[in-house]
Amino acid sequence: MTHDLVTTLRPLLTAEAFAEAHATGTEPGDLEQAVWLRLLERLEADGPPHDPHRWLRSAVRTEARRTRRTARIERPYAAEPADAAEREPEQLALAAARGRALREAVRRLPGRCPRLMEALLSPKDLTYREIAGELGISQGSLGPERSRCLGCLRRLLTPEVAAR
Repeated sequence: MTHDLVTTLRPLLTAEAFAEAHATGTEPGDLEQAVWLRLLERLEADGPPHDPHRWLRSAVRTEARRTRRTARIERPYAAEPADAAEREPEQLALAAARGRALREAVRRLPGRCPRLMEALLSPKDLTYREIAGELGISQGSLGPERSRCLGCLRRLLTPEVAAR
């Protein structure tokens, strides 16, 4: 049932996401991914919608509005929240040691996780679009990939943190 629903809705979702994405300032793939997630949540909670096509159009517009609201609300800091110049030498040394340990653990990650995590940790503060272009993957897959890599990193660091 779910497979048929996905197969049936895919072309419509692609078209709707493409039509709405420009106005939200996001990638169509990101919008599609958010709507697929909403559909899976809906299927688990309430089962399939009575009118899937109508539900999908509504879900795309809802996600587009949410994305626009988020973009209006989120603003980068004008300055770093914690000024490194005000920290004590001991705090700076500990922060540097934590940074080295983190980068060492990142290098031990499997697959393309080291490159992704290095891009995310970059002092250049790259956007998801820039990271996706650098790694040659879709912007929509960065979030799930990041989550998997962070899970691996967490499992890798847990024994080390516990040992200390």
